[in-house]
This record gives sequence, C-alpha cells and structure tokens, in this order.
Amino acid sequence: MNNQYAEEARRRFGETDAYRESEQRTANYTEQDWSALSDGMDAVIGGFAKLNTSGVTPDDEEAHLHVRKLQQFISDRLYTCTDEILRGLGQMYVADKRFQTNIDKHGEGTAAYIAACIESCCA
Repeated sequence: MNNQYAEEARRRFGETDAYRESEQRTANYTEQDWSALSDGMDAVIGGFAKLNTSGVTPDDEEAHLHVRKLQQFISDRLYTCTDEILRGLGQMYVADKRFQTNIDKHGEGTAAYIAACIESCCA
C-alpha cells in the first residue's frame, strides 16, 4: 500500500475484519504484486469508463456485470468485498476528491458512474 495513505487507512478501517484480512493477505506482496494490483484495477476502472462513454446506463445488466467484476477483483486480491463494503467504496469514490480525481483520469464522470452502477446493482 502507498505509505502516504497507509496510516489514514489504518485509522479509518483498522478495526474492521476487511482491513485485517487485507493486511494478512498483502503482507508478503512484492512491488511487482502491488504493480499488478494497480494495473488490474486500472483495467477494471477503464472498463467502467468505456461503458459510460458507450451510453450504458448504471441499471443495465452489462453495468451490473462489471460491478461484480470489480467486487470479485477486490475479493480475489485484498479482502472479501461484500455488497455493503462495495456500496461504501462507491460512495467514497465520489465523496473523497482524491479518489474521484484518480478515477476520473479514465474519463470525466467515471467515479460518479461507478458509484451509480454500484448503487443500482447492490440496492
């Protein structure tokens, strides 16, 4: 994890099962593992950006399948990502400008689109 945000994450989420699971699962990650994780997440987010620019609405089955792809990606690499956790992530993607700015590098409005897709899928 990027050291810049590690302490903040520990303060905010350190008491949760998901945080503990993530710490345990990533304890031996190499720089290459972290890079692959970042590249994979960029690919998933890029997929949302393409759906958004293609006019796929957040309530469309294709958007929901991509939400589940995101959820599985997180679950496979970091922690068990429940619908509740995923909804919280979607909200954070738009509430925290750092996330929004990073995600919107894939296309203007991508963060809000992902949040809407997650909300529609996990409602």
